[in-house]
Amino acid sequence: MSARSARAGTTETSTAFPIAPRGEQGYRRADVDTFLGRARATYEGAGGDDPVTASELRRTSFPLVKSGYSARFVDAAIDRLEEIFFERERRAFVQEHGMGEWETEVRAIVADVRGRITRPRGKRFRRRGLFATGYKRSQVDAFVDRITGLLDGSAPLSTGEVREVMFHSEWRGYDEDQVDALLDSVVELVLASR
Repeated sequence: MSARSARAGTTETSTAFPIAPRGEQGYRRADVDTFLGRARATYEGAGGDDPVTASELRRTSFPLVKSGYSARFVDAAIDRLEEIFFERERRAFVQEHGMGEWETEVRAIVADVRGRITRPRGKRFRRRGLFATGYKRSQVDAFVDRITGLLDGSAPLSTGEVREVMFHSEWRGYDEDQVDALLDSVVELVLASR
């Protein structure tokens, strides 16, 4: 999975993230501040026409630059915000549509995930073209086996483990977008099961 990259925002805020150590790149400070300003406005109920969602928090990435914010601190803050926003969105959904509809939504996500992870190893995702790299199939398949353990109740899996998993590249590896979409769904499942 790649570094977070910012979407345009309108509200700026100052944060207290440490700067990346010398020799390491960090997230561009202005982009992080702008995005977190939008997130703060949404949290405080002033998100207007452009509120930040849990899904957007999960998918956000920032350019890496010298003297940027330390990525691990920013990622940890955004992960915490995602959990808070997800719970708020879940409560709002249940209040508007009822718990039965929420459970139907969660079952649909489980069905989608099961449909992907029950495929044979090496064929769970589309492979990249002949001259393109993708995620290393053996590593992805090993992690998908852990997801199987989560769904059958034999092995716990935390949102942090899903968010932080990294795969090496290989020629004709798995399509990154498909793998990342599955990982997003698994994060939603873990959050929904709390």
